[in-house]
Amino acid sequence: MTEDKLNRKPAGQEEGHSHRHTHGHQHTKAVINRLSRAGGHLESVIRMVETGRDCGEVLIQLSAVIAALNNAGKVILKDHIEHCIVDAIESGDDEVIDNLNRAIDTFIK
Repeated sequence: MTEDKLNRKPAGQEEGHSHRHTHGHQHTKAVINRLSRAGGHLESVIRMVETGRDCGEVLIQLSAVIAALNNAGKVILKDHIEHCIVDAIESGDDEVIDNLNRAIDTFIK
């Protein structure tokens, strides 16, 4: 997956975040790299299935992809808490806690 694809915003979403404060993110490059690697790994798993590789091997590799995605999510969540949440609370944006709780609930499903 290319960096261009990863940087696309959903229709109607403004550049940056939907909350009212602005700031940089410390781990953006690391997240992009992790997601790119996970995407490449997933493509390999697809090829394994297409070529009829052993189901056990496929499941092990699929588990590794899921773990890589979860780890990228953890980096995003940590960055969000350290920057977005702190900045929002300092600027009086109390809605950010509700948004964080929804994000955690969605991530942990």
